[in-house]
Amino acid sequence: MPNADEVISYKIPAYKLQGKAILYFAGWKRHYSLYPASKRLIAEFKEHLAPFELNKSTLRFAFTQPVPVKLIARIAKFRVQEVAGRP
Repeated sequence: MPNADEVISYKIPAYKLQGKAILYFAGWKRHYSLYPASKRLIAEFKEHLAPFELNKSTLRFAFTQPVPVKLIARIAKFRVQEVAGRP
């Protein structure tokens, strides 16, 4: 998201485009998380998200696993389209 603004929102880092939140992220004791995972996002990436923990609208990735960089990039692109209201 090269044109995104990096901000702190709800006391955690986030990326916003044109004032709209695209992704929030945070590190915790045993995992790091991405927010929000909408129902549409979950349905779109269902197979790819199976190995990871999903709790409400939060995706949790364990520190013990390699960072799924390509998946996170695809999720970010999806969120940009989703927030823009594009299919």
